[in-house]
Amino acid sequence: MYRSTCDGSKGNEMCSLSMDVKKIKPIEIYSFLDPICPECWGLEPITKKLAIEYGEYLSIRTLLGINLNESNKSLDKKLQSIQWGKTANLTGMSCDDQVLRDSPPSPWKAIIAVKAAELQGRLAGQRFLRILQEKLFLAKQDINDEEILLACAKAAQLDLNEFQKDLDSNGPIKAFQCDRKIISEMEVIDIPTLVFFNVKSDEEGIKISGRYPYSVYVQILTEMLGNPPSPKSPPDMVSFLKDYHFIATKELAVVYDLEEAEAERELKKLQLKQIVEAVPVKYGTFWRYIGD
Repeated sequence: MYRSTCDGSKGNEMCSLSMDVKKIKPIEIYSFLDPICPECWGLEPITKKLAIEYGEYLSIRTLLGINLNESNKSLDKKLQSIQWGKTANLTGMSCDDQVLRDSPPSPWKAIIAVKAAELQGRLAGQRFLRILQEKLFLAKQDINDEEILLACAKAAQLDLNEFQKDLDSNGPIKAFQCDRKIISEMEVIDIPTLVFFNVKSDEEGIKISGRYPYSVYVQILTEMLGNPPSPKSPPDMVSFLKDYHFIATKELAVVYDLEEAEAERELKKLQLKQIVEAVPVKYGTFWRYIGD
């Protein structure tokens, strides 16, 4: 099976077709996202749980595209606002539609910034993307502002000099061109989309567009592996909060198989112990780890 890959390392940004020779983790998930798409933001609880429970079986690679519905300037802002509100209520991941009325974000600046962060490593790019989404969806900050992007880079513990230099270079643009090439080759039309590949098989990957119950993703993983994988238990809640630092009630509920009301009760207990602090947002509550 051919897989489109991009080498985003500095001095060697190029796209090529190659055979995937990974042997450590049998499943690779290509996660196609748009940084300013609330549906993509709403996938966060699911991808967290997948990584925690089945991280020994899979790796997740983020590729960036454009959600045409979100970036279509002709789409009525009132309609977009309604869509954002529905998404927030359904996913438990708050997204403040005031952003649309104040200063509609551009996906291009965000995408280039994420690709610049990824030049410092895949995990660095993931940290930066998460913080960027928090700034947009929760804090209503202008992610087209370079000062905001630098603040995101600092919070993601990036090398700020390198990030600023990369932001002004052609490297992130070429890296995004690679993502677009893969999107075209895999015929990804909708964002978000996850494509599951078994790296030891020549069979085509399984593509799933949109957001589904967690059990659907586990079923796909089981089919691709040929037998049910053994889920790893999540860490204790304090360790989870320390690792991720800033999470929604919904994220903890999904990871620990709790109802949101149960998750909130557990978090309030930790709040009384001064391990977390509550951060109320437009839809629900996020929690910041303050234990250290």
